[in-house]
Amino acid sequence: PCRSFHGYTRLLTSQIISHYDSINQYKKELPKYFNFASDVLDEWSQLEKDGRKPANPAFWWVNEEGEEVKWSFEELGFLSRKAANVLSEACGLQRGDRVIAVLPRVPEWWLLNVACMRTGIVFVPGTSQLTAKDILYRLQASKAKCIITSDTLAPAVESVVPDSQFLKSKLIVGKGSRDGWLNLKELL
Repeated sequence: PCRSFHGYTRLLTSQIISHYDSINQYKKELPKYFNFASDVLDEWSQLEKDGRKPANPAFWWVNEEGEEVKWSFEELGFLSRKAANVLSEACGLQRGDRVIAVLPRVPEWWLLNVACMRTGIVFVPGTSQLTAKDILYRLQASKAKCIITSDTLAPAVESVVPDSQFLKSKLIVGKGSRDGWLNLKELL
């Protein structure tokens, strides 16, 4: 029994509760600590290695020009571990530290997101439309120790760095180099 509301079918509250109860009856063991990168991504990678699952892309990105990046679960796991090492070692971040990523949705955005999950670093996403004033506000409010951005947005970040007392490292995603910035591609 579903109720139609403006042409859309809605579940009644009793149905939602009974569905929830049916899920709870399985009594699945829940892990004390759950980490998507190690508990899901690495598990799928191992299943593919063992031949128990067919190899499928874990990540598939295509831009407007038709360039594409396709990573298997194994590749995404490997690259995210390398990115996690960059964040932990080169940037000096630890579990609970915050990193702001002001990037367009390039493959590195997802890679860094998984790397942060892997290490317990808090990933704070920001749109590439942020102004210098917006970036400064986010740096101060979050107390971020690292910022990651593209070479085109780096000048806006540099203009507010003197007012960002918590910021310890700056990571650039791009081909070029910039004084005072670490380059993600080189470090990977």
